[in-house]
Amino acid sequence: MLEKEVINFEKTAIVGIVTQNQSEEKLKEYLDELEFLTFTAGGEVVKRFSQKMERPNPKTFVGTGKIEEIHQFVKENDISTLVFDDELSPSQQKNISKIIVECKILDRTHLILDIFAQRAETSYARTQVELAQCQYLLPRLSGMWTHLERQKGGIGMRGPGETEIETDRRIVRDRIALLKEKIKSIDKQMGTQRGNRGAMVRVALVGYTNVGKSTLMNAVGKSDVFVENKLFATLDTTVRKVVIKNLPFLLSDTVGFIRKLPTQLVDSFKSTLDEVREADLLLHVVDISHPEFEDHIASVNQTLLDIKANEKPVIMVFNKIDAYKHLTIDEDDLMTEKTPRHYTLEEWKSTWMSRVGEQNALFISATKKENFEEFRERVYEAVRHIHITRFPYNKFLYPDYKDAVEKEEKDEEEIE
Repeated sequence: MLEKEVINFEKTAIVGIVTQNQSEEKLKEYLDELEFLTFTAGGEVVKRFSQKMERPNPKTFVGTGKIEEIHQFVKENDISTLVFDDELSPSQQKNISKIIVECKILDRTHLILDIFAQRAETSYARTQVELAQCQYLLPRLSGMWTHLERQKGGIGMRGPGETEIETDRRIVRDRIALLKEKIKSIDKQMGTQRGNRGAMVRVALVGYTNVGKSTLMNAVGKSDVFVENKLFATLDTTVRKVVIKNLPFLLSDTVGFIRKLPTQLVDSFKSTLDEVREADLLLHVVDISHPEFEDHIASVNQTLLDIKANEKPVIMVFNKIDAYKHLTIDEDDLMTEKTPRHYTLEEWKSTWMSRVGEQNALFISATKKENFEEFRERVYEAVRHIHITRFPYNKFLYPDYKDAVEKEEKDEEEIE
């Protein structure tokens, strides 16, 4: 009889604070996401800690009484890892580690970097993750209780009177410089590859993490991109040639975005994000079944703004309509106030979504292929329009191009 595989999750506690800029409800959303991140990394959250403060304590993030409460819980319940929802400063991490010595102290950024390290499959992805880890580690070396493995050493490598921590910093700086050179070389190769793809329109799937981009990629491109109900299942950009009717184009699946995305990752994943920057059309995929999908849209739009890709044509694809459930109010309930969580799909369509326009909003289910023909038709029309307006006919290898051009010219004459 085969034994079942036993997965040993690390017992974890998570910590967040309610501030002037972060309400109690917002903190709950962030801690829900942090719990999902912890699960993705291999941890099991057994306790949540929160505290109301005007601003984070500069020494220990939370107040002295709360840190003692957390310390007591960690000791009594054999907690392996303590994760803070915001990025800890090097001094905060050092001070907390001195008080709570029984477990690992991580912050949200460190946790995301750890997930990326687990998920990195290719040499390029591993290089990008290692660069982000080194950039995160450098200012925190003084709080490290273990000494880094020597990567360089020997005669002439150590300056007069150089301390151990200074040596470690030099090793990490040298490693960062080496990784940056390696990434620059790979970026050049990938730029050449993008240039060699010819005059086909490039379409990029963008969106929050775990919204179904890879599932949609598999459904449209008939490819086999890895799919899992965990955050950051996709790290490496996958590009596939897709043909709808007689029209081929390139479709790329990119890394998912997330709230409080570490700046180190934006920097080190520059080439991956170049797929978004150089795309002709963006398909912004949204998980409409998620209660906070509007926040997710805002986070993705902010990231697109940060990478200067916010001016590109976008089709909003509201995915997972099969999983959408709205709250209901009983007819005799006069106390409950209607909120967006009570909206049906039809009601949502009449809100701000109506301003997105019929041509730029789609409602589909990638897993069950609901409204899929409409999706394919809309993408086809958008890609075809880009071809006709951007590329000269001698680069267009499709039989209906001449007719399409004549129709466009005739339409323009009628308008005049």
